[in-house]
Amino acid sequence: MTAKRLLDLAVAAPMLVIAVPILLVAMLAIRATSPGPAIFSQTRVGRGGALFTCRKLRTMHRGTPSLPTHEAPAASVTVVGRALRATKIDELPQLWNVLSGEMSLVGPRPCLPTQTELIERRRQLGVLAALPGITGLAQIKGIDMSDPKLCAETDAAYLETASVGLDLKILLGTFYRG
Repeated sequence: MTAKRLLDLAVAAPMLVIAVPILLVAMLAIRATSPGPAIFSQTRVGRGGALFTCRKLRTMHRGTPSLPTHEAPAASVTVVGRALRATKIDELPQLWNVLSGEMSLVGPRPCLPTQTELIERRRQLGVLAALPGITGLAQIKGIDMSDPKLCAETDAAYLETASVGLDLKILLGTFYRG
C-alpha cells in the first residue's frame, strides 16, 4: 500500500465518522428546503478514464441538467446548496469514494464524461493515470474546469511533484483559502 493510500485511509475514515452529525444536519436541511434526495450521485471520469459514481450532497434543484458547475445556471443552486458549497460540506459524501478506492483526498477533480476537451487534454498529459481527488492543486489555485487546458496542465504539474507533503499542503489550502 502506498503512502498516499495510507494517508487517504488515515484521514478519510476518521473524517467520515466526525462528519456524520454534520451530514445528517445538512441532509435534513436539504430535504426541508427542496424536494428530492439529499445525496446526489453522478457519473464521473476516474482513473484511466473509467467511469464511477461520485456522491455529493445535493446543492441544486431536482431536475437540473447534468452540467459542469461552471455551466449550470446560478438559479439552479438552492439556498442551502450555496451554504454547503461555500463550506465544502457538499463534498463530504466523497469520503466514501475515497474509502472505496475510487478517489483520493487530493488529485485532479473528477469531471463529467461530457467534458471531452478536458478528458482529452488530461489523457495527453497522463493525468488520467491518477485517482481523482476531492480537492486538488487546481482548486486551491482557483482554477476550475471552465478552462480545460489550464486545468489539465495544473493537474499534470501536481502529478509531477506529488508527495504526501504536497497533499497535506493542498488539504490545508482547501480549508484555509483566502
